[in-house]
Amino acid sequence: MTRHEPQDLNNRQLRDQAVAAARGDAAFDVLIRHGRVFDAITGEIRRADIGLVGPLIASVHDSDLHADATETIDAADRIAIPGLIDTHMHVESSMITPRTYADAVLPRGVTSIVWDPHELGNVHGVAGVDWAIDASRDLDLRVIVLAPSCVPSALGLELAGADFTEETLRALLARPETGGVAEVMNMQGVIQREQRMSGIVQAGLESGKPVFGHARSLQGAHLNAFMAAGVSTDHEITSAEDLLYKLRAGLGIELRGSHDHLLPECVTALNELGHLPASLTLCTDDVFPDDLHHRGGLDDVVRRLTGHGMPASWALRAATYNAAVRLSRPDLGLLAAGRRADLSLVDSLEALNCHIVICNGRTVARRGRCLKEQPESDARPLLGSVKVHRLCESDFRLRIDDQTPRVTADTGQSVRVRTIDQPRFTRHGSIWAEVRDEFVIPPDDVTLMAVTHRHALAEPRPQLAYLTGWGRWHGAFASTVSHDSHNLTVFGGNEQDLAAACNAVIDMQGGMAVAIEGKVVATLPLPLSGLLSDAPLDELAARFVSLREAMDRVVRWQPPYLVFKACFGATLACNAGPHLTDQGIVDHAFFPPGLSPFLTPEEFESVTS
Repeated sequence: MTRHEPQDLNNRQLRDQAVAAARGDAAFDVLIRHGRVFDAITGEIRRADIGLVGPLIASVHDSDLHADATETIDAADRIAIPGLIDTHMHVESSMITPRTYADAVLPRGVTSIVWDPHELGNVHGVAGVDWAIDASRDLDLRVIVLAPSCVPSALGLELAGADFTEETLRALLARPETGGVAEVMNMQGVIQREQRMSGIVQAGLESGKPVFGHARSLQGAHLNAFMAAGVSTDHEITSAEDLLYKLRAGLGIELRGSHDHLLPECVTALNELGHLPASLTLCTDDVFPDDLHHRGGLDDVVRRLTGHGMPASWALRAATYNAAVRLSRPDLGLLAAGRRADLSLVDSLEALNCHIVICNGRTVARRGRCLKEQPESDARPLLGSVKVHRLCESDFRLRIDDQTPRVTADTGQSVRVRTIDQPRFTRHGSIWAEVRDEFVIPPDDVTLMAVTHRHALAEPRPQLAYLTGWGRWHGAFASTVSHDSHNLTVFGGNEQDLAAACNAVIDMQGGMAVAIEGKVVATLPLPLSGLLSDAPLDELAARFVSLREAMDRVVRWQPPYLVFKACFGATLACNAGPHLTDQGIVDHAFFPPGLSPFLTPEEFESVTS
C-alpha cells in the first residue's frame, strides 16, 4: 500500500469529530444531499444524504436530516456508489506510468487498484518494485503494490533481468507498502512442492498477507494441491465451466475483463446459479492503452458484464464490497458510517458516468477530469534496459550441422523441424523443411518466431522456432513487451522483416515495431523499461491504434485465440505446453529445457519409419 491505511482511520480525534457530526452536534466537512445511495450489501438504491468528516463517512442518513456542513454537494438525484476496486492488474500492460494511469481511471470511479508489478520486477529486479511503490506513493488513486512471486515466471525455462528468491519475497513483504504476494504463476513448482516456490508461498503465509494465484487449467488433485499450499485466488478462467468448478472448489475468483469472449458464458452461468458468490471479484488484468483511453478500466468491465445480462447490482457488489472483503479492507467497498469516504456520483448503475469522484473524503475528479495534476516520479532509472546489438537477417535462419538428421532425395535434402502449434493452448508438432546451403528454408505455411535475451545476463543471440496455426504473415512484429521476462520477441513471415522490426525496437531502446517488405511502417517507443512511455495517454493510444492497423496488413486475425494480444503471451513458459523463450523451445513437462529446433535421431527415426 502507498499510505498508512487502514490504520489512519483509527485516529481518536477523527473519530470524535465524526461521532459528533453523526449525532448532529457538529458540522460535517462535506455533506452530499438530494441523492440516492447504492447499498452494496442488499443491492437496493435508497434516498439518503451522506456526511463526511475528513476521510471518514460519518453518517448515511435520511434526506435533509442534517444541513450543517463546511461544503455541500448537490447530488441532483444521482446515485452514490462505493469506489471501484480492481483486484488484479498490471499498470505496465497499459504502457503508461502510474501517474497517467491514475489520470485515466480516477475520473471513471476507480479509486483502488491491486498492482502486480512483476513486469518491472522481471526487467529491473527489486529496483523495479521500488520504483512502482515510489511512483504510486502520493497519487490520489489508492495503489496496493504486491510483491512479485515469479521473477522469472518459469525458473530454468527463461532468463529475466532478475531472480526473486524466498529471501527477496520476505524482504519485500516486510514493507508496510506491500500488500501481499502477487499471482503465483509457477503452478508446477507449487504443486510439486519445489523448495523455491514452497518458500515463496510460505513467506506470504507467514507475513499474514494474501497470496494471489494463477491457476490456469488446474483441476482435481493439481488444483487441490495448489490451494493446499496456500494460494487462494485465480483470474485465469478459461470457460464458464471452469469458473463454476473453481468457485465450488473455494477459490477466490478475480473475473477479468481482458478475455471478453468468455464474459457472456460466465454471466449466463452465474445468472443460472441465481446469486452472486461472495468470493467473486472483478479485475482488468491487462488493458491496452487505446482501450483504456476510450473505454476505461474496471468501470468498463462492470459495464460489459451488465451489457451481457448480469444485474448491475451484482457487478457493482463484486467490484466493491466483495473486493474489499477479499483484500481484508473493512474500510472500503461500502457506503456506511465508519467506512472510508471513497465514492462516486453516477447517473445510473449501468452507464456509470461519474460526475464527481471522492477519495479519502476529498473531491478528486469532476466531469471526467482530475482536479489536480498527479505527481510524477523520476523515470530515469528505467532507461537503457534493452542491451542488444543490432541484428541481421542471418540471425533468424536455422542452420543444420553434421548431427542433424536429414533425408536426401533427388530434389535435395529435407529435415524434420520441431514446431509449436496454435496460439495460447500450445502443442508440440513437427514439419518437413527443405535445406539449402546448410540453412533451413521455412515452409510458406509457418510463422517465424525469435526471442533474444535483452538483460545482459546471457548472450543476446536469437532463439528460433517455427509456429503453425498462426496464419500467413506478410511482414513482422517485434516487441520488448513479452510476458513475463520481456525479452525481445519477434514474429514474421521472413528474415528480412524480422531483422528490420527488431532493429527498430533496439534503436528505440524498447517498444514495438511493424515491418513490411523490409521497411518499418509503424512504431511505438517504450523507452522506460522497454514497457512504458511517459507520453500522454491520448498520444500513446493513437500510436498504438496505428500500430494495430499496420498489423492488420501483416496477418489476418482469427479470434478468439489468434489475436494481436497472443503476440505478448506467446513466451509464457509457466503455462502448459511448448513455448519459445530466450533459452530455446521449452516445456516444463520436459525439464530441463533447451529442446533442439530439430527432432532427435530417435524422434526422427520414429517419424520416417
